[in-house]
Amino acid sequence: MLDVRKSNDRGAASFGWLKSRHTFSFGHYHDPKHMGFGPLRVINEDHVQPGRGFDSHGHRNMEIISYVLDGALEHKDSMGNGSVLRYGDVQRMSAGSGVVHSEYNHSKTEGVHFLQIWIEPNTVGEAPGYEEKHFDTASKTGRLRLIASADGREGSVSMRQDASIYATILNGADAVSHQLAAGRQAYVHVVRGSVTANGVALNGGDALKVTAEDLVTLEQAEAAEVLVFDLPQ
Repeated sequence: MLDVRKSNDRGAASFGWLKSRHTFSFGHYHDPKHMGFGPLRVINEDHVQPGRGFDSHGHRNMEIISYVLDGALEHKDSMGNGSVLRYGDVQRMSAGSGVVHSEYNHSKTEGVHFLQIWIEPNTVGEAPGYEEKHFDTASKTGRLRLIASADGREGSVSMRQDASIYATILNGADAVSHQLAAGRQAYVHVVRGSVTANGVALNGGDALKVTAEDLVTLEQAEAAEVLVFDLPQ
């Protein structure tokens, strides 16, 4: 079964310094039909103005993944980590028993654009943890590159959930497929550009829920960047 989630149907938030679109219920946006998909709980697309950001705040029992699209995102946390993330960088923070962090636009002149993804862990109360890795454009072009997984295989960041996240950059005749095992489902999120997923035309910000299918196929792309989430049902 295929279920489309259009970009303009997402929740919206605007605070001057921040413009955000929420795929699932978050903050002041609440929609009982869009509370998550399996353990995937949040995909927020954030645009943050120069020099602004999220002050220190706490999280518990959530796997938080940041995927930077443009600009520079500065991170600091109560575990002592501090870094500046740019395009190609993927950060995983396991909130576990509790962590405090802040996120700011590192630049005073240019905006930062990133996705923040929350995945519910399969264990709670664990010690918090942190990891970041870089995935260059070539590693994602014309293929599905594993960027996050339960076991950190293939050089991906690891997370406390039986889930996998793949990133791909496609254009023209490029086409990729991902096999879904029994009991699995997929969420396809188009970061930018356009692509056809299992015969459904999607544009930037659109998404596709894939259930009771054994294959995800992406083709007919135009300057597309796409995330594919392989999730338990």
